[in-house]
Amino acid sequence: MHSYSSTARDGDLAQLVGLRHKHFIFNLQAGAKFETHRGVLQHDDLIGKAWGTQVFSHLGSPFFLLQPSLGDLLTNLPRTTQIMYPKDIGFILVTMGVGPGQTVMEAGSGSGSMTTALAYAIGAEGRVISYEVRSDMQNLARKNLTRFRLDTRVDFKLRDIGEGFDETDADSFFLDVPNPYDYIAQVRAALKPGGFLCCLIPTFNQVEKTLQSLRQTNFAFLEVCEILLRYYKPEPTRLRPTDRMVAHTGFLLFGRKIEPSVDPRGQELNEEIEKGDT
Repeated sequence: MHSYSSTARDGDLAQLVGLRHKHFIFNLQAGAKFETHRGVLQHDDLIGKAWGTQVFSHLGSPFFLLQPSLGDLLTNLPRTTQIMYPKDIGFILVTMGVGPGQTVMEAGSGSGSMTTALAYAIGAEGRVISYEVRSDMQNLARKNLTRFRLDTRVDFKLRDIGEGFDETDADSFFLDVPNPYDYIAQVRAALKPGGFLCCLIPTFNQVEKTLQSLRQTNFAFLEVCEILLRYYKPEPTRLRPTDRMVAHTGFLLFGRKIEPSVDPRGQELNEEIEKGDT
């Protein structure tokens, strides 16, 4: 992803939004053309135009030329599995305090939606280390990151995470695997003291097992939540909810690596931590 410019440049990611908000995302390339059932647009005619400009295909169909947001990229990511939604990704980034210059880890890579968001958030000076056991999924994630020009910020590693991780002192860790409770000890070894962990978990029984594993492995400040999102039809005279909403997509479980010590008052503090009263 290029730095911001008020006009479209050769190599930029561009978004064309047409009738009924149907949109297309592609890389601008001098000499190329974009073909749609509503006509053809030459890239050379788009390069140099201000973002937000209305343009027309050779058939006269109108489009608006826009710079896609991170949310646009994530929801249109080529994928073979269910991707994460921006509603969850944004909350995860803020809750774990992901920011420029940090070292952030994840397992597994999937189609690369969370990898893309992490790479965007940590900036050019940060690093994302992404573990995946399936080579086909890793290749797809790498391809998506390359398309967004964020691949230089990511180290992809192909490994069964049961073998552990090469890294230590990571600022945060995002764990998205079917059985996260089996890998909490390995994640703990990769995190710095006080580091953040977030797990994306689909069912109640998996949450229960993960909570038990976290309590047994000295994680505290545990929180479980889900994010529900409902849009409204933006009509001033008949404002009402849209017919569909993005409801439950998964449970988010957060925790932080702690280092318990002997409290001068006895075991009272450690017992409070084990009960989750922190």
